[in-house]
Amino acid sequence: MSGMRRHVLRDRLAGLMLTAWMAWCMGIAQAEPAPAPVQVVDDRQVTARWAQPPQRIVTLLPSLTETVCELGECARLVGTDRYSTYPAAVRKLPKVGGLDDASVEAIVALRPDVVLLGASSRIIDRLTSLGIKVVALEPRSQPDVQRVIGKVATVLGRDAEGARLWRRIEDELRAAAAAVPAGARGRSVYYEVDAAPFAAGESSFIGAMLKGFGLINVVPEALGPFPKLNPEFVVRANPAVIMVASRSAASLPTRPGWQAIEAVRERRVCAFAADETDVLSRPGPRMGEAARLMLRCLQGLSWPASAAPAGKGR
Repeated sequence: MSGMRRHVLRDRLAGLMLTAWMAWCMGIAQAEPAPAPVQVVDDRQVTARWAQPPQRIVTLLPSLTETVCELGECARLVGTDRYSTYPAAVRKLPKVGGLDDASVEAIVALRPDVVLLGASSRIIDRLTSLGIKVVALEPRSQPDVQRVIGKVATVLGRDAEGARLWRRIEDELRAAAAAVPAGARGRSVYYEVDAAPFAAGESSFIGAMLKGFGLINVVPEALGPFPKLNPEFVVRANPAVIMVASRSAASLPTRPGWQAIEAVRERRVCAFAADETDVLSRPGPRMGEAARLMLRCLQGLSWPASAAPAGKGR
């Protein structure tokens, strides 16, 4: 009988332990909150909703790709535009085209929960007609960048990380601005985006960085963020500094009248390599790095002993 009792007690103990373990597991499962619904209003003022944060994402702007990855969710990307090359992990993803020639068929084949793209994209209507949710965002000014980071963070269900990312960018921009050479402050600057020439105006995110550096942009806010200019406009503005892609820098003295521009005459030209131009042209997480690239160039230029009067070159 004593042996039978031991077996019965052992079985009861095992049963109690199993019951306790199951209750503990159920408690953990119940303690884990269910994914929260997601809702975001994009730059078209169109609202998109999901029962939980989307897991399969296609991005059609490099800055949006970089933002998703910087917020820790690169693994959710299933495809990007062909210009998205950073971070290195996204180079292996399927490429669905460029900014103006993205393939709707290639996007549909990736079965995305959402497509993040520019508000001016030509395929928005086509995608929505096929039942694919899109979030259209257009980061052009610095406030735009802050807003877009916040909206991407909301889509990902990572609002707190979005706020932290923007604070980090602001800190990096302030640190770069504080190190600008005294001789550069108050000088006029022309930032060429493209040799057409398209320029970065005062209202662009690049213009905001230049203003933070104490430089005077020769392209006023009234002309828009990235206006196409008549080359004579730049000659008349006579900027003290020119920032340009290295592929265009060599041609500056050959442009009609440009030999007389102060920046060309005094060799105060910041010529950025292709990989640096990518950093500078993307309104997203690497804006602090972009500011450091500008700063490094300004620190390497020769400046007169006294700063120019504010507005010089206008």
